[in-house]
Amino acid sequence: MPQISVHTLSELSAEARAALLRRAESDLGPFLDKVAPIIAAVREEGDEALARFGREFDRAAVTADAIAATPEDFDAAFKAVEPEMIETLETAIDNVRRFHEAQMPEEMWLKEMSPGVFAGERVTPIPSVACYVPRGKGSFPSVVMMTAVPAVVAGVPQPVIITPPGPDGGVDAATLVAARLAGVEKVYKAGGSQGIAAVAYGTATVPKCVKVVGPGSPWIVAAKRLLADRIDPGPPAGPSEAIVIADETANGRVAALDLLNEAEHGPDSSAYLVTASKRVVEEALAAIPGYWAQMGEERVGFSQAVLCGPRGGIVLTETMDEAIAFVNDYAPEHLQVHSKAPFDYLGALRNAGEILLGEHTPIAIGNFMLGPNAVLPTNLAALTRSPLGVHDYLKLTSIGHVTKAGYARLAPHAERFARYEGFDAHANAVSTLRDDAFGKQPPLAGFRNFTR
Repeated sequence: MPQISVHTLSELSAEARAALLRRAESDLGPFLDKVAPIIAAVREEGDEALARFGREFDRAAVTADAIAATPEDFDAAFKAVEPEMIETLETAIDNVRRFHEAQMPEEMWLKEMSPGVFAGERVTPIPSVACYVPRGKGSFPSVVMMTAVPAVVAGVPQPVIITPPGPDGGVDAATLVAARLAGVEKVYKAGGSQGIAAVAYGTATVPKCVKVVGPGSPWIVAAKRLLADRIDPGPPAGPSEAIVIADETANGRVAALDLLNEAEHGPDSSAYLVTASKRVVEEALAAIPGYWAQMGEERVGFSQAVLCGPRGGIVLTETMDEAIAFVNDYAPEHLQVHSKAPFDYLGALRNAGEILLGEHTPIAIGNFMLGPNAVLPTNLAALTRSPLGVHDYLKLTSIGHVTKAGYARLAPHAERFARYEGFDAHANAVSTLRDDAFGKQPPLAGFRNFTR
């Protein structure tokens, strides 16, 4: 059996420590070359190209006149999915919806910056968005709810879902159930780079969208990069990564269960157990082989590639302060705190896509049921980026209003600025020429005072 990597942080050189922070880096060069002609074909041939690529890449029985899922497809999906699974989807989607409703900002605010000078912002939804739901080695209704629910909550007028077709030419049943429960009825059989091209350009069936969100393979990433001037590619979501940080009060066997979560996604994932407790390390090492024995062969292979390789395993520190410093440098996508007093660490943990507190808040709960979005920043992006949320489907517009009295105070300053920077028209617009143009008549009244 492969040996799990154990790194004693105090014994590592600066270079070796830095190596622990590295994620898998995909060379998109070969994908860019292959994706470019696919994009061109979709731009020129539309639905015919989508059907052809569906047959070629997805081995799916797709025709150009059946790219869209029909109402009958949705109805059949509700009959095909077990009632218990539908109940689980309803529970999860209700939590996700409640969280994102709470996340919504106020529609508009104005504040009086000085007497007669008002400034603020108005929030409106973007006009359209495509939610990409991968299929690959399984189906992912969880991605449906994490991408579609906040779009609906934000009020996007045209949210759609694109997803690869299955061998029968249809959309995964649970994906359709989750879509309807989320409030989206427009689902299209358009996976891979051809799906991204379809929503970037639009086809006879698939509507053109202004933004696309959701995780995907290097084919998806390459297509988004090539089409970034045609469609907003949304926040990046790369290979999965997680840190489980545990103190001396933690149960190593339980921590090991959570360590395996993100490691099973694929060989390009990253996953570490970080602790200052040798007992926790010993318990985790003893437990993991037994857990592997209760997993499928493919998932075990992925997990072993991660935990026995250069981007995973166990990091043993001398103190919890050292463990916290490592976590903040790593800025993980998922972070779970194993401790009898997890809130004691919250203030010191600054960089993570999500922080799950306590042994009863496993990453699996966060991924599926908790409510916060599970599409999270990866590859150090958590240093500056946020989880997917309603803000990704909204835009801000600055609002301003100045009364006659406020104008009288600001105009001389604005004219002085304009003269200094050499903008004659700017200066003239706030000079005595404006008074002459008004003919000394006051502007129309009717402003309503919006303030916080």
